[in-house]
Amino acid sequence: MERFSFEALRGLLRKTGKITAAAFRELVSSEESGGDGNLTARGRLARLFDEGTFTETGIFVRRRTDEFDTASPDEFEGVVTGWGAVDGCLVYAFAQDLSRTDGSVSEAHAKKICDIYRLALENGAPIVGFFDSRGAYIPEGVNALAGYGRIMKASSSASGIIPQIAVISGYCTGAAAVIASMFDLTVVSGEGGVISVNPPFLAEGAGKAEFASETGVAAIVAENDAYSVDVVKNILGMIPENNESPLPYVKTVDSPERASDLSSFAADRDMRKLVSEIADDGRVRELYPGYAEELEAALISLGGTPVGVIALDGGKNGGKLTADAARKAKKTLSVFDSFGMPILTIVDSDGLDVSTDAERASYASSLAGLASAYCTASSPLVTLIAGEAYGSVFTVMGSKSVGADTVIALESAKIAAMKASSAVAFLFNDKISAEVTREDLETSWNDNVASPVEAASSGEIDDVIAPDEVRARLCAAFNMLSRKSRSWNSRRHPNMPL
Repeated sequence: MERFSFEALRGLLRKTGKITAAAFRELVSSEESGGDGNLTARGRLARLFDEGTFTETGIFVRRRTDEFDTASPDEFEGVVTGWGAVDGCLVYAFAQDLSRTDGSVSEAHAKKICDIYRLALENGAPIVGFFDSRGAYIPEGVNALAGYGRIMKASSSASGIIPQIAVISGYCTGAAAVIASMFDLTVVSGEGGVISVNPPFLAEGAGKAEFASETGVAAIVAENDAYSVDVVKNILGMIPENNESPLPYVKTVDSPERASDLSSFAADRDMRKLVSEIADDGRVRELYPGYAEELEAALISLGGTPVGVIALDGGKNGGKLTADAARKAKKTLSVFDSFGMPILTIVDSDGLDVSTDAERASYASSLAGLASAYCTASSPLVTLIAGEAYGSVFTVMGSKSVGADTVIALESAKIAAMKASSAVAFLFNDKISAEVTREDLETSWNDNVASPVEAASSGEIDDVIAPDEVRARLCAAFNMLSRKSRSWNSRRHPNMPL
């Protein structure tokens, strides 16, 4: 096949305004890998899609030009859009191309993205967006700004219907940062990914991957550009294609009946060890690891069923349900529930955050948001009380009273309105004597009032189990709930007696 250079292509465009399909294919193949170790826009798409399945849309779209243009008039728009298969499943994508007009967002650029959104919505398939742009195409003025608005509208219309995953491969600032944050999950490349509303030079330290992780902007920080694409492919394999699709099956060789060894968790209250122990093959995709570390959020599978995990980690900050932890839990629960994914809540917490700083952080509003998310969730909800659950933490974190389908507790769990030390100080100080010590009263409180059996006697706990039963019981619970649907309650009329 005849080969074409960039200069030859530009000359052809200037002379005729046209380009042959063969020439364009050659141009595309030359753009797939960058020279600095990072992928180009087309390279990212090539890595995302199954080989030979990507079909590009809007290939020859170019913005309208005028006397204020500074770029060459023969450049195509700085975004590549299209569709293809990822592990055999239909996925739509757009990738901003920094090599063309700096990936700047023009009216035509926005139209290409909105068009691919329309196809994704109408066909019920996920959309992946690779962000790498210097900003709006300034000469277009308000038309470029309106383009951002149309993309925001498209993303909002798709929210909760199809999964949206943003990949911050390069620059993502200003309105683009707002759009990326509207997606369900945001993956930031550790090498070159920048996301911030203000330009990084105006907000010291902002934008970089580490900052995005600490502030909860990034759900995942990938090591580099290529690995961020692999992360996206892994996530797509664990979530439904849309809000009405069945759950995918996650391949595993792990038996649902395998005994779980929680001895390390019992020793140091490390929630990551517990989650890894119960997950199929020990595989855990952690979400928002740098933000509100007292709460663990993750994607795992149990018996081949994808499950979202929200877990208070008693090994970090006592697992206190802080304002940030509540917001993190609400966000992840909302994403899981949008697509009907089963949700496992694990509780090991010293209680609420008792501090003035907490109240300054809109604490009540944060807890209210989390409580509302549980109360309105329609996905299968299973809760495990793995350690301590005191006061409002027990209520808010997936109790039966706010909507959990099944709640189980370990034999060693402690559930009560107060911790033993606080309860004795508040209620029984007058009973302390030479014969009855404070330690005696605290032991009595733990053995009687805070016993999981006591909670189970009221029906708020379904069963109290041994540590080695946890994985098997959770797999069984989610299997039992696999057909959960509120629509079963609708009927034309009851059947009348004869």
